[in-house]
Amino acid sequence: MAIIIYLQAILLGILEGLTEFIPVSSTGHLIIGAHLLKVDHANINVFEIFIQLGAILAIVYEYRSMLIEKVLLIQTKSSQHFFINILIASIPAAVIGLLFHDHIKMYLFNPVPVSIALIIGGVLILFIEKQIKYKQLKNLEQLSKTNALGIGLFQCLALIPGTSRSGATIMGGLILKLDRKTATEFSFFLAIPIMFAATFYDLYKNYSSLSQEDTLFFLIGFVVSFFTALVIIRFLIKFVSNNDFKIFAYYRIIFGLFFLVVFI
Repeated sequence: MAIIIYLQAILLGILEGLTEFIPVSSTGHLIIGAHLLKVDHANINVFEIFIQLGAILAIVYEYRSMLIEKVLLIQTKSSQHFFINILIASIPAAVIGLLFHDHIKMYLFNPVPVSIALIIGGVLILFIEKQIKYKQLKNLEQLSKTNALGIGLFQCLALIPGTSRSGATIMGGLILKLDRKTATEFSFFLAIPIMFAATFYDLYKNYSSLSQEDTLFFLIGFVVSFFTALVIIRFLIKFVSNNDFKIFAYYRIIFGLFFLVVFI
């Protein structure tokens, strides 16, 4: 039985790493994946949040030189501008998430709402890709505080499982006239504070239900998620330099429709 549990942790860790940074919703995939794998673990919802932190740490590792430089040069206008924009963009989802955390977990963390959100999100990506023609902002230095707040508001949509945090923020960035690479990189950096906050808040809320037996299960998923995400980050930056996001939209729609039929 223990071997099965740890195998499930590996598979879910891979699934998290594969989907965290592409616009297909990692949370939605984890909810459906755990359902299909018949994961019988009392703290599976906490696990699904916790292993996302592994993927986020892959961002910290991949961009460690840039982040260290920004911290060391915090007195410069460029670094201050970067961190202020991240802070501004993080606030809306942090506030809404704090207010509605329990309701979201209770009513939306199941396959049917996730499938519907995947379909709707896919349609919206196709619509946005068709409408957005002109990109003006080519780097993070050009991102204004208003742009940052706008992307932060789009991120609130990702509180609905199946929407995709990266999808909401990247598409929001395109609507606000960022180019694909800049929108994707800002989405990466914006994930760091919001996912750290979400993970530790969830651990705090569920601390009393966690036990020592959870440690290895959580750790396996965390480590696998980290290394899988590291590969995907490098792939995605190259991909968005020469491609749009329509392939992910079609995938969302097909995936969502299939599982909507399965679970209804």
